[in-house]
Amino acid sequence: MPNFNEVKMKLLKGIKRSLCSLNAFEKALWISSTIIVLLTFLWGSDRDYIVLCATLVGVSALIFTAKGNVLGQALVIIFSLLYAIVSFKQAYYGEMISYIFMSGGIATMSLISWIKHPFSDGTVKVGHPSAKVLSLVGVLTIVVTVAFYFILDVLGTASLLFSTVSITTSFLASSLVLLRSPYYAIAYTLNDIILIVLWSIASANDPSAIPMIVCFLVFLVNDIYGFISWIKREKSQKEALKEPRSS
Repeated sequence: MPNFNEVKMKLLKGIKRSLCSLNAFEKALWISSTIIVLLTFLWGSDRDYIVLCATLVGVSALIFTAKGNVLGQALVIIFSLLYAIVSFKQAYYGEMISYIFMSGGIATMSLISWIKHPFSDGTVKVGHPSAKVLSLVGVLTIVVTVAFYFILDVLGTASLLFSTVSITTSFLASSLVLLRSPYYAIAYTLNDIILIVLWSIASANDPSAIPMIVCFLVFLVNDIYGFISWIKREKSQKEALKEPRSS
């Protein structure tokens, strides 16, 4: 049985390596995103500390996911739980259900997949899913969308249409993360836009939801960078391998 102190030291060393792997721009993006979140939180009169924690964990998750670092997926799991609590308080049951059972679950599988597919530079190997796999993802996305529309309707979910579209984009994005595809960031960018609308609606009645609007505005910027980062890494990995693309 592993010694607790040994596991603790390995975990700390892994986190330290992850922090050191960030370049100057990524550190600046992370710090500026964190400052914006904190200032928004301090500016508001109705402060929800769970919202603050969820946002800070989410921003951190995006930075490391954009880097192709497995720590990003570990943070996504934590973010999913925190965000589900925030969503429940606003009667966004679709968000709650999808992040606990879908985003969190897929992030767990992604964590395992990323660990199993390392590249020589310490990041995850970029995947190139086949047309057959992508078609299956498309079909599953449609099935999930239709099923959740009726489920959320029965639950009396607030902003039913936007909540349903959010699940669509979230499922698609999570699936592409699992497949290690750079295009996960495009799906998450669309998801960010939908969530900005959702939380804008919520903030009309509950000012404490305003930080969530800022949260997903920050997420939007980070996801755009994530796409750029993955495309660059895909090119550099291809050049390093000097061979045709493979999954």
